[in-house]
Amino acid sequence: MSDEDWVYNETTGEWGPASDVAEAPMIEVRDAAGTLLADGDQVVLVKDLKVKGAGQTLKQGTVIRSIRLTDNPDEIDCRHDAIKGLVLRTEFVRKR
Repeated sequence: MSDEDWVYNETTGEWGPASDVAEAPMIEVRDAAGTLLADGDQVVLVKDLKVKGAGQTLKQGTVIRSIRLTDNPDEIDCRHDAIKGLVLRTEFVRKR
């Protein structure tokens, strides 16, 4: 076996053959309507949301561009013109 045939498993902390390591399952992120979301999609807010720490309310119908998926299938990372580092729950957005 060559070096490429061995991989490090961070969960167990052991090295093992690459054939023993299964690929991580793909996390499906869905919007309020059940549509599958992907990185870079545009979404629209389905209700008014008060943004904690910003003292601002995002209105229903606001378009959020270029979303990024997170490890949590219930949240997406995005940016708005006035709010940087915004995390939204998927239950409040719909794919555009």
